Parts: sequence; structure tokens; C-alpha cells
Amino acid sequence: MDALGALLGIVMGWCYNLVNNYGMAIILFTLFSKFVLLPISIWVQFNSIKMVKMQPALNKIKIDHFGDKDTIAEETQKLYKKNHYHATASLIPLIVQIVLLLGVVSVIYHPMTYVLHIDKNITERFEEVAIQNDSSINPESSSIQLAVAKQIQSGNCDAYVALQSEFDNKNIEAIVKKVDALKMNFVGFDLSWIPTKDGGASIVVPLIAGFSAWLLSFCQNKMNVLQAAQSKIGNYSTMAVSVGISLYLGFFVPSGVALYWIASNLLTIVQQYLLNKAINPKKYVDWNELESTREELATYISNAKKTKADKELIKRCKDDYKKFLELGNKHLVFYSESNGFYKYYAGTIDFILKNTNIPLHYITSDPNDHIFEMAKENDQIKPYYIDSQKLITLMMKMDADVVVMTMPDLETFQIKRSYVRKDVEYIYVPHCTNSLNLTMRDGCVDYFDAILATGKHQREEFEAIQKLHHIENQTIVDAGYPLLDDLYKDYKNMPKSAKDKKTVLIAPSWQKDNIADSCLNEILDLIKDMDFNIIVRPHPQHVRHMPQRMEQLKQKYSENKNIEIQTDFSSNDTIFQADAIITDWSGIAYEYAFATCKPVLFINTPMKIMNPNYEELGIVPFNIWLREKLGGSVDVDELEKLPDMIRDVLDHQSEYYDTIKKYRDEYDYNFEHSGEASARFIIHEVMKKTRKRQEEEKNA
Repeated sequence: MDALGALLGIVMGWCYNLVNNYGMAIILFTLFSKFVLLPISIWVQFNSIKMVKMQPALNKIKIDHFGDKDTIAEETQKLYKKNHYHATASLIPLIVQIVLLLGVVSVIYHPMTYVLHIDKNITERFEEVAIQNDSSINPESSSIQLAVAKQIQSGNCDAYVALQSEFDNKNIEAIVKKVDALKMNFVGFDLSWIPTKDGGASIVVPLIAGFSAWLLSFCQNKMNVLQAAQSKIGNYSTMAVSVGISLYLGFFVPSGVALYWIASNLLTIVQQYLLNKAINPKKYVDWNELESTREELATYISNAKKTKADKELIKRCKDDYKKFLELGNKHLVFYSESNGFYKYYAGTIDFILKNTNIPLHYITSDPNDHIFEMAKENDQIKPYYIDSQKLITLMMKMDADVVVMTMPDLETFQIKRSYVRKDVEYIYVPHCTNSLNLTMRDGCVDYFDAILATGKHQREEFEAIQKLHHIENQTIVDAGYPLLDDLYKDYKNMPKSAKDKKTVLIAPSWQKDNIADSCLNEILDLIKDMDFNIIVRPHPQHVRHMPQRMEQLKQKYSENKNIEIQTDFSSNDTIFQADAIITDWSGIAYEYAFATCKPVLFINTPMKIMNPNYEELGIVPFNIWLREKLGGSVDVDELEKLPDMIRDVLDHQSEYYDTIKKYRDEYDYNFEHSGEASARFIIHEVMKKTRKRQEEEKNA
């Protein structure tokens, strides 16, 4: 703080010389600082307006992806970037203010050094004299110079003037007069008062400081465009923090600092008023839209309030969290984001359970995961319910030999490698058979120890990633896609019944600009009178977050016997029975095509590109080039071609069967045996860890 104090001392000294009044000098200094920082305040004003302008869109993101924290965070950051909004900009004035405050504290504690600019040697001798005069002064105290000023201004000058003999080249008497002239009284208050030490009337100072902070918060809640748009809770929190800081300053530091803070608060109110006049937020913000989306979001939040059942889940999570961490000797752990993710492990887990006695610890963030029912029938399975918040800390404390998960972004996003054990082996299981370099974040698999590739296209991509990112000691396993094996088995064993008409399934994805959001009505209007059955199977997230929209869709086509809007996802029969499907970028396309060898038509909605650097690999993603091989694709602005394309693929199903089978054989490892291949690798890694530990214990 010495350098900052010296710099601010120059300004404070100039202010003092201008008005010859210490209190007025502090106020003048405060005004000067507000003027210097005005450009920052103007920038923050415009940045705050940006935030409020975005608020309806932010509320819409929270509504559309309610409960999906990761997607909300991703979409929010995209919106910030698009609008050039700086989330931390509003903190800049506060940070600057605190930095200035620290400097001001130093200046006010050391008026002889920073305001009067008295020689250091003389200042030190004056401080020694003050201590000699008053034995109660702590030599380590920051307020010794204030004590010097008090002693001199009370008439006790002789001891200081007597120092003239030590400084022949200095006029000590003149210096004493300078200190004496530095009057600390201002409108009846002593600016050297520290209420916790001096008591009495000084107690009024922190009360005034607190009131000024309250007044500032009250005015900003009305005038500041960003705070005016915040919730009452947010405003009250800001107010409480501001008042708390002010009370602290008032009680524990000299009143001169409190005066600076009071002046700063009052001048900020004036500044905000003038800024609102010059840059009127009403010209930039649609307050009606803001209020409408806020009310809609509030409804969602209200409907999601914790019930008794929620409280029971919280307790269940805490209990399972404790149980998992207390249990030692964990060899193998699987993590599932929800009940729907078990299908990616099913073949692998089934082989492990049938061929080993390895305890299988299964963590899920879904309290209704059917793994809990499976565990009742097989005590080899150890299930735990850990919600998404607890999961982050649980993973940091992970104590296991091998952890298998479908969630990417290990170490690069929320989930981190273990802080407890550095030798945990993390194995990534892709939850789709298509390319990953386009649809997942850059670096999403860099920190896994092994990756179970579904086919040669994924191996090529992972090898390219390893080379590009200089990744060593990462194993790529030619595993295959166990889910595809299960789908194929179900399809093969499904009873085949004669149909009077063929069926086309429309299966949108959940990404932005998907079929359901962009062109579903147009597609249905084009094909509703064609001679085949049409089943619309929305993404589960559509049904969850947009039930009214789905209901409207059902009502619109309720009288058309060709169209069925399906919202029950308990069975895959609908998928298997379809003779062709229409989708956008959903992974269901490849699962359906490779399991049934039936054609797929793609609607070319905008791609969801999670990795803008995917082209650096020099590999065209599988899910781009394969679209034309599996059936064909059509742009959104050329949907009139779709009826003819449907007729074509339905009329040439046998030809597509051979083509799709060829690509399946080429691009899927270990077809019908991928669960076994994945399981054997995992078992091998567990046994390797076990043997290593046994050897270490033996040699210890």
C-alpha cells in the first residue's frame, strides 16, 4: 500500500493545499476520483444495459432448459459472447473503490507522510516523541502519526520543537506549525477518531456511514438499470453487504476514512442520477418483455419448490454419499447421469456380473434409476444415489481402482479427477456411435486414461486428438457399441407382423433449431395425406419442458388417422417397426440404421457445433458424410422435396439394407460381442490394479 498511498498522497496533498481544510480535502479528493473514474462508470452503465436487454433471453434459456444446469451455462456463455457482455464489469467500480479505499486508509493514517510530505527521518523522530509522551501508544500501531497531530494540536509542542538540535538544516518549528495547522475537526467531528477506541460522540460516525450506504443501495435499486431488474432478495443482499462494510469502516478506522466513504456514497448517487439522464435505460430496454419472461420463469421455479419427497431425497443422497466414501477397497465404479444411461453399460455390466465376482459400485444421479431394483436381485451390485451437486465433491474424493463413465469433459468442466488417489483409471464410454469431435467440447476426452471406441472412425478421431493435443499414455480400445448389440437383439427377437401400410417415424433431437422447433408442422402438412403411417416421437426433453406445445400438436392433428404423436418412451417398438425415420442430427439415426438396416432421411437443420476447432483434426465427421449413404438429406428451405424422397427410400428398402449393413460391418467393432469386448478390457484393468497393489503390499 506504500506506493498507492504515495500516489494518492500527491493528489490529497494538492487538494489540501487548495482548500487548507483536511475534511474538505477528503471530499475534494473523493470528487476528483469520481471524475477520473467516470469513463469506467459510463462503460459499466452500457454494460448493465446490455445485461438487462439480454435478461428476457436469459430467462427463456432457463425456461427451455429448466433443471439442465450444464446446458443453461453453455447457452448463457454463448449469449454473453454474442452480445459482447462482460459478466464481471459491474464489479470493476467496486474493486477500484476498495483499492482506492485501502490507499485512502494509508493516507489518513499517515498525514505527515502523504499529505504534508514531511521528511521521513523527522516523521520517525516525531513518532518516537509521541510514544515517549504517551506510554499507552502501541509502537506497532498504524495511527501513531494521528497521535502526533493530536499532541501538537493540543499544545504539547515543546518536545517536538526540541528536536531542532538533531536537524540543523530543517526548520522544525515550521514543521510543527504545519502539523498544527492540519486541523482534524470537521463539522464537529474529529477525523482522527476511531470509535472502538475513543467512544463517546464518535459512535455517530459509523451510523452516518451505514446510513449513507443504505441510501446508496436504496437509490441504486431504483436508478441503476441492472439492480432495478434484480430480484428483491438480490437487492437486499447487496444492501446488507454495503451497509456491513460501511459500519466496519465507521467503527474500526479513523473517521477521516468514514468521511471519504460517506462522500463517495453520496457522490455515487448523484453520478447515477446524471448517468441515467444522459444514458436513459428506458431507450434501450423492453421492460414489458422483461417482466413477462420473469413471471414465466418464476412460475417454473415455484412449481419446482422442494416438497417432502425432495427433502427425503436430499437425506438419501447424503446417506449414500457418506456410505460410498466410508467404504474402502473399491475396485470398480460406474457413473450414470440418469436412468437412461444404463443402456450404454448393459452389455458390459451383464458380462462382468456373469463372469466375475468383482463388486460393482454404481453411482447414479437419478433416484429412480432401475439399478436399485437390479441390486435387490443381485448383491454384487452396490448402487448409490448422488445428485449432481454432491457428485462434484464425490469425484474429487474418489477412491477406486477403475471408474467408468459416459460423461465427457473430465477435468475440463465440472467433474475433476480424484484429489485423493492419483492412480485412479478413468475409462470413457461413448454414448453414441457417431463422431464426437463435432458434438462435444474441445479437450473433452483428453484426461481419460482409456477410451472404448465404437468403431474405426472414432479410433481415427481419438488418435488425431492425441497427436494434436500431445496426449501420451492414453489407451484406445476397439470395443464396439454394446447398445447397438442390444438394439439389434431386441429388433431380431421382436415379433414381425404384417402391416397394411408402411410407417415413417419422425424423431427430432434436442439441440437448438431441431425439427420440432423449426419445421415439424411444415413437414407434417407436406406428408399428412400420403399413404403411410406417421409417428412423431419427440425428444424426451421436449415432452418434459414443453408439455403444452406437445398437447397443441396432438390437438392439431387429432383428426388425421395417419398421424400419431407419441410421448411414451418406455418401449423401442415404435422405432423398430418404422420402415424409415426422419431426423436432424440425433444419434438415433445411426442406432436405428445399424440395428435394422433401414434407411434414414435427414433434415439439414443447423449443426450443434460444440467444438469450433473440429476441423483441426483434418477428419470429416462421420455424422456428416454418412448422411447421404444412409438415405439422404434435405435442406430446411427445400422441404417440398421430402415426399418424393420418402417414397424413394420406401421403394428401395432392400438396396439400402445391403448398403447400411456394409457400413455397419466396417464402422462398428465387435458387432454382437461389444459388451464382452468392453467388459474384458475393464476386468483386465481392475485385475492389473489389484495385482500391482498386492505386489506393493508384499514388498512393503
